[in-house]
Amino acid sequence: MIDLGLSKLALIGVVALVVVGPERLPKVARMAGTLFGRAQRYINDVKAEVSREIELEELRKMHKDVQEAATSVEQTIAQNVANLNTELQDSLRNPLLDTPTPDQHAVKAKDFRRKKLARSSAVPAWYKHQNGRRTRVISGAARVAKYRRSSGTRNFFQ
Repeated sequence: MIDLGLSKLALIGVVALVVVGPERLPKVARMAGTLFGRAQRYINDVKAEVSREIELEELRKMHKDVQEAATSVEQTIAQNVANLNTELQDSLRNPLLDTPTPDQHAVKAKDFRRKKLARSSAVPAWYKHQNGRRTRVISGAARVAKYRRSSGTRNFFQ
């Protein structure tokens, strides 16, 4: 900007006083002040408008980016749904491919019986107790009767 110091302002004031004259100098100064104020307001309005336009452009760009992301997510979901739908249709068309044959069924049953025997027998009781497996289950009433104090002691409420 223009560098106006005190000496330059005094020089401009003296020249204006000589050119305009002392009787018209206050009117000219008021007019110059109002014109300078209008110019500042106009410049501030232009700056504000430019900044609003820049912000609006940024918002448009963000809106466009969000829309592109949303459409890409939508397309991905639609593609995944279509793939799952085709896989489901294929599996419904050929249900006999996954059913086990009688030989496979017999092998599975034999393995189940073998595993059940291994779980229920051939394991010592001390090992079951050590690992937290219950060998005998006691009902609640039986547990109370087992751990109740002898009848020789007085009850709290008596």
